[in-house]
Amino acid sequence: MLTPPAHAADAILISELELSAHIGVPDEERIEAQRLTVSLDIFPIQGFSELGDDLRNTVDYFALTRRLRTLASERPRKLIETLVEEIAACILTEFAVREVEVRLRKYILADADSVAVRVRRKRS
Repeated sequence: MLTPPAHAADAILISELELSAHIGVPDEERIEAQRLTVSLDIFPIQGFSELGDDLRNTVDYFALTRRLRTLASERPRKLIETLVEEIAACILTEFAVREVEVRLRKYILADADSVAVRVRRKRS
């Protein structure tokens, strides 16, 4: 049995980043931008002990969060499931990440705090 590398559990966590998106199944729901929040567990390719205190060796979470805000606002979507998949794919293809878990919340139901979806994806 293979032993996972020592850095396998090293993760960057981003909690409840606010996004704005035109999202929803009815056309009327997509007219105005809605507040969404995304939380991320990001597993970088390199372990923290290998970074040498150099930003170039890790995930620039400022750049990543700016990219996600742009992605969310680029175009209307009907489903939060679509957006959560796009977020995961973006992170895996544009940043030095081997695995990511994405939780996306939408605040639409009057009788619930939020509706959320979650995906966990690995770099292929």
